[in-house]
Amino acid sequence: MLSERFTVALVYATELHATQVRKGSGVSYIAHLLGVASIALEYGANEDEAIAALLHDAVEDQGGAATREEIRRRFGDHVTAIVDGCTDADTIPKPPWRQRKEAYIAHLPTASPSVLLVSAADKIYNAQSIVKDYRVLGESLWQRFQGGKEGTLWYYQTLVDTFKHTGPTAMAEELARVVLEMVNLAS
Repeated sequence: MLSERFTVALVYATELHATQVRKGSGVSYIAHLLGVASIALEYGANEDEAIAALLHDAVEDQGGAATREEIRRRFGDHVTAIVDGCTDADTIPKPPWRQRKEAYIAHLPTASPSVLLVSAADKIYNAQSIVKDYRVLGESLWQRFQGGKEGTLWYYQTLVDTFKHTGPTAMAEELARVVLEMVNLAS
């Protein structure tokens, strides 16, 4: 069951990301956050994990350390730890794309089950969005990604391999299915 804490987190996430849109699509960013929270809940997330799913990009995209401390104040250390585990950079400027992605992948084998659940939900949502957008845009889709086509495909295939060894198993299988579809479309 979700309590008033989840509602407060939903409002806070909406306020934080109110002017943000998804790369290249113009879709309100809250759609991504709701999608990640939905996937996490479908795979058994508890309330802290669902709240972290709503806030997983807040530190990275909306304020860094100050936002982290506000999340800690409002939602506690556990939610903050999950958000931190899903953050690949909290500095401006961000480190180079490949360096951030390699570091993110390297930390997953030691991440908590809660971080793995929220991270996998995020990656499933993103992979599904890439597949959907690729069907509409074709090869021009890759221009919106810093890693381009090759880097993006490498990243998602490496995530699949990593999640297969770290869990959660059902989510790793779903990510693998979507990434295979992505690879097949792109080849």
